[in-house]
This record gives sequence, structure tokens and C-alpha cells, in this order.
Amino acid sequence: MPIDHTKSIIEVRNVSFQYGDMPVLKNVTFNVHEGDYLGVIGPNGGGKTTVLKIILGLIQPTGGDVLLFGKPLRNFRNWPSIGYVPQKATHIDLLFPATVFEIVAMGRYGVKGLFCRLDHSDREHVKEALRRVGMENMGDRRIGDLSLGQQQRVFIARALAARPNIIILDEPTVGIDVTAQEQFYALLKTLNHNLGLTLILVSHDIDVVAHEVTELACINQALVYHGAPKEFLSGDALTRLYGKNARFIFHTH
Repeated sequence: MPIDHTKSIIEVRNVSFQYGDMPVLKNVTFNVHEGDYLGVIGPNGGGKTTVLKIILGLIQPTGGDVLLFGKPLRNFRNWPSIGYVPQKATHIDLLFPATVFEIVAMGRYGVKGLFCRLDHSDREHVKEALRRVGMENMGDRRIGDLSLGQQQRVFIARALAARPNIIILDEPTVGIDVTAQEQFYALLKTLNHNLGLTLILVSHDIDVVAHEVTELACINQALVYHGAPKEFLSGDALTRLYGKNARFIFHTH
């Protein structure tokens, strides 16, 4: 699906944030367009996760504004349109007695309401979400019996079950082995290309975001770079982001 650069679904405008007297973000501005696959990178403590929390309404900026689908954040109510896979989604109790199907079905409660009974249509949405992530035959398995890579696919399916327009993922491959990571990123590319889902991916893996995403936002309190990954790698933004003594090793996928 081609990216529609005339349609911004997320607008971050001069956003700042601080804890007490400690600045975390300083006047960060960027847009996310329909169909984007945006990678967000930066050093630890640079503000990447803070930006996500502000977009999701989990914390309030100390300055600036955020618009979601053209509406100010304070007036936005259509949260099922934004899927979220948090940083520690797979850090679960392995003895938790829930099946894969039950975990994914939780994604429908954001649409239906917490105490509503799921109907046939909801169950079909759950099955479709599992099929999209290649887990259609795992519905009866306990979540704790799966590998970390499989668990992460389940949590993406949970987000997909709500039929969102955009999915935000915060460090989704932490603790996952290299083979599972490659499969995971192939899944994200399929969701972006074939379903037209807009994706925001926070990652420390510069190599991955350089080769997988369509747009790159580099944050170290301020926005250091926003644009095409190739231009980022060929310019001086890496030095400005991580310092002149940083060294990087890149691999092809």
C-alpha cells in the first residue's frame, strides 16, 4: 500500500516533557502518515518510550500538542484504532492458565466493552488475527508453553483483533533469538505492505530499522533526524545522535 503523505494520522507538535527539573523531551515535532512504517531510535534515556507514552495518552506533555486522526489528544476517544504492544509484553507468568485464543480475544474487549460477551463476529476477528500472524493452529495452546517469538506474535494478534489502523511496538524483540527476530520483522513488513497497517517501531537495533522501515525518527531529547533511513546512514546524524566515538556494525538480512 502506498504511503499517503497528504494524510497525517499522528501529529506531534513541539512536544516537551520533563520529570521535575529533568528534561526528557525538548520541542519534538514530527508527523506519521497513513501507511508509514516508522522506526524510532535513540540512546537509552533519550526519550523514545516517553514519546510513545505521550501519543498513547499515558502521560501528559509539559509542552506542545499531539493530534490523533486530526483530533487533539485530550478529545480523542477512538482508542481501538491504535494497537499497542508494550516493551515487556512477553514477560508473563508461565503458569498463567490462559490459552492463545483467550489472550487474543482480550483485544476485542477494547471494542465491545470490558463486561460484554463476545459473539460469533468477535471470535471470527480473533481467528483472523491469529491467521495473520501465522498462529491459527495454536489457539488451544497455553500462552506460557510458547517460545518468546511465538508469544510476541500472539500479542500482535491481540492488537490486530481490535482491527486498528496503526500498531505501536516498543522494543518488541528484546530477548528473542535472531531467527525469531527475522521472522518477526518479516511479519511486520507483511502487515505494513499487505494490510496497509501503519506501524511505529521503537528499537535499539539500528541495522533493522535502517533496512526495514520506510521512515526513521531519531530522538535524543530533541529530534535529531526524521526522514529516509538511507539518508540518515549516509549523513552525520549517527554521530549527532550517539556521539563521535560510537562505532556501529551493520549486517544484511
